[in-house]
Amino acid sequence: MNDQFAKLMKQAQQMQSKMAEEQEKLDGMSFSGSAGGGMAESEVNGKLELISLKIMPEAVDPEDVEMLEDVILAAIQDAQRKAQEAKDSQMSSVTGGMKIPGLG
Repeated sequence: MNDQFAKLMKQAQQMQSKMAEEQEKLDGMSFSGSAGGGMAESEVNGKLELISLKIMPEAVDPEDVEMLEDVILAAIQDAQRKAQEAKDSQMSSVTGGMKIPGLG
């Protein structure tokens, strides 16, 4: 029984190491999002942090600031969703689809 436990612990350590490698790769990647037919474009890194935001001049209407805010927010959320999907997919491939708390 001790050998089985040691083997299980070794497998868990290998999985943890692989997951850390994959997270490091994802952290260095960037993901683009857009909204409003390209009126706003955003880019986030694998940590879901905003690293760039572009707003087309025609999107700026002083009479409708609310629409601009919505478009910017949607562009950021689009990029974050893509980054999260990539992370989920990558981690699922490492864990064999097994849900592990703290990896969401």
